[in-house]
Formats: sequence, C-alpha cells, structure tokens
Amino acid sequence: MTSAIRIATQNRVATIVLSRPDVRNAFNDEVIAELSQAFVQLGETPEVRAIVLMAEGPAFCAGADLNWMRRMADYTRDENIEDAGKLAFMLRAIYECPKPTIARVQGDVYAGGMGLVAACDMAVSVDTAHYCLSEVKLGLIPATISPYVIRAMGARAAHRYFLTAERFNAAEALRVGFVHEVVPADQLDAKVGELVNALTSASPNAVRECKKLVQDVAERDISRLLIDRTVEGIADIRASDEGKEGVQSFLQKRKPAWLAD
Repeated sequence: MTSAIRIATQNRVATIVLSRPDVRNAFNDEVIAELSQAFVQLGETPEVRAIVLMAEGPAFCAGADLNWMRRMADYTRDENIEDAGKLAFMLRAIYECPKPTIARVQGDVYAGGMGLVAACDMAVSVDTAHYCLSEVKLGLIPATISPYVIRAMGARAAHRYFLTAERFNAAEALRVGFVHEVVPADQLDAKVGELVNALTSASPNAVRECKKLVQDVAERDISRLLIDRTVEGIADIRASDEGKEGVQSFLQKRKPAWLAD
C-alpha cells in the first residue's frame, strides 16, 4: 500500500483511513485499487469483526481527483467502460464485504464520495458535513454509484438530488436516511464506538448472514421463492454452531463463546 490509504487493526476492528487531505481525499485509479484490495482482504481476515472507513482533513471525500478526470476526458468509450468497471468493483467490494462496515464522516462528501458512504452498512456524520451529488453540473450522471446511493436515500430523494445537484446538510442526509446518526464533532468517535461495540458483541456468523439477508430481501417482491429462502435461512442459522451456542448461552444465562475468546 502507498500513502493513499492507511490501515490499522486493533481490538478486532479494522480502520481504513483516506489519507489524501491535500486533495480533499478525492480518489483516482490508485485509491480505487487500494480500497478494493483492502476491503477484499479485510473481509477475509478472521480476526476482524468490523471495518470503519474514515478520512483525514476537513473533507471526507470530494469524489474524483481532478488529474484523474483530466485523463478521463481523453478516454475512448471502451477505456471509460474499463475505468468505470474498476470503480464499480470497489463499491461492490465494500457493499458485499462479509464484515460490517461503518462510514465515519467527519467532513464534506461530494459526487463519488457519496458512493463510498452509501456502500457502507452504516454511516455516522458530523453535524457540519455537507453532501452533494454534483455530477449534472459537469454534464455527467452518478451512474456507477447509483445502485448504492438510491438504496441509501430512496428513489424520491434521489430524484431531487441527482437532478438538482443541490448541496444539502447533515440534517437532511439524516432525514432522507442517507446517514444513520448526526452528532457534533466531539461525539463522533463515541457514536462510532457504540456501533462498533454492538457489532463486535454479536455473533460474527449471524452478523455476516444478516448483512446478506438485507441485501437478498430488500426491494424484492414477497414471492414464494423469497419466503422459501427466508425459511431456509433461519433453519440454516439455527443449525449452525454459533446459532446453537447463542441460544444455549441465552438459556443458560452465560456469555456466548464468541465473547469469551
């Protein structure tokens, strides 16, 4: 890894830090490759129970790096497809990471940075942060990030903010459901810590399966196939080692094994 991001792991929690504050943590092909690799590797690391994505400096992420955008301006359509495919892979690596993910938003989030926040399972924002889907001002559309942003804020809010490129504040981000919590700067770490504690106290396997469950069920028709999958899902988790241990420890009024190691 280069200095584009920093990774640390402590007490079963991995922290990924965007560390390009001089360019407002905008991403380029290098950052995209490093974030992709980080989330894939940490997702497969047994001792990691949760991942926090955070940033240095006044902005969380300003979207695409200007130098990267200058190079893209001369790309052919095929080169643009290849380039966008790498961004899409990164977002999917975050969204489908087997470990729960939290975006710790300490500053402004623009354009592609909105995709980073939306791809995480949870987002905690400082109350002074602003958000913007600015693509239409450049004659572009937020296509690659749209599956994640629309899931996070809903279609109705996306209709407005995709089309207008208005900047909105953290209170509005909370109102539309894009972030889960808004707190003053001096409470940001404590609120993230509360979520981390909840995640690391739960069954690792159940957390992983719950994440998949939400992704499988969200916005699907309640069909016989979906119902059958949910029935199979609860049967499988009840029969798993951690499922049995969780129920037995509850009945026996003791801590489950995953809190004892």
